[in-house]
Amino acid sequence: MARILITGAHGFIGKHLARYLAAQGHTVSGLGHGIWPPIEALSWGIHDWLNGDVHSANLRTLQARSEPELIFHLAGGSNVGAAIANPREDFFRTVASTVELLEWMRVDLPRARLIAVSSAAVYGSGFSGPISEDANGTPYSPYGHHKKMMEQLCRSYGDTYGIDYRVARLFSVYGPELKKQLLWDICTRLTSHDHPLTLGGSGKELRDWTFVSDVAAALALIAFQPDAAPQHQTVNLGTGIGTPVHDIASAMINAWHERASNTPRPRFHFSGKSRPGDPLSLVADPSRLVSMGFQWNTPLATGIDSFVEWFIQLTRR
Repeated sequence: MARILITGAHGFIGKHLARYLAAQGHTVSGLGHGIWPPIEALSWGIHDWLNGDVHSANLRTLQARSEPELIFHLAGGSNVGAAIANPREDFFRTVASTVELLEWMRVDLPRARLIAVSSAAVYGSGFSGPISEDANGTPYSPYGHHKKMMEQLCRSYGDTYGIDYRVARLFSVYGPELKKQLLWDICTRLTSHDHPLTLGGSGKELRDWTFVSDVAAALALIAFQPDAAPQHQTVNLGTGIGTPVHDIASAMINAWHERASNTPRPRFHFSGKSRPGDPLSLVADPSRLVSMGFQWNTPLATGIDSFVEWFIQLTRR
């Protein structure tokens, strides 16, 4: 079994990834931001948690306790809106943290493998169908630009110093513990009886929705693949199915209404005003991931129902 470090392990995806890896028998350490009591961290599979930035001193502290063979880099900016509001902070969280991590690996852990978790935001706008990893996209926001810089840094250290890396480009990840973005916003507003709901955009925006437990399994699969050919070091983590935001909102409200059947079904509409940095279509070409033998196991309806159930339980605590 492997010794693994996850940066950003206290985040939405990091928690699920840590729990998945620990269940496979791996020893998982975590670095990131947040006060995390040891017993709570352990419940998510983290045996050693350090609250702090991704820089050499913290990395070496964790290394001294358990030297990792595999590193998942999830630390960094986490959404387009925050990056637009504060691009400097997003740069430091995404790009500067990656430099710190790669330098530490170059000096201290040149034989470790890195899985750098990126985003479909690197593709930008102008696509109308499934996007392959080889597509020449132009990021549409500071968030996308910074993720692209992160990927380029990994390639630079791979080409120059032989760092073994893979890049995983995530599409629209959702599931329990996600406390931001569309699904969280809808549930929060339904709780406060803020309806009819007015949602941003046209509702026709296509997204490739991926359930977080499946994403954790895909990341692990990529990490433990044999040495990848250079052209296959970047992998889309998407299903290849585009679902309009309108349909997601409708499914969310249906799932909510089923649990509150004594109230009228909430109504919703779209403002028609797209948010800055929000492309019309982001759908993966999943061929590379499928060729590794991966299958998505959580249907969209099941995943949305799981999210709504988790949200309701959370608000009852």
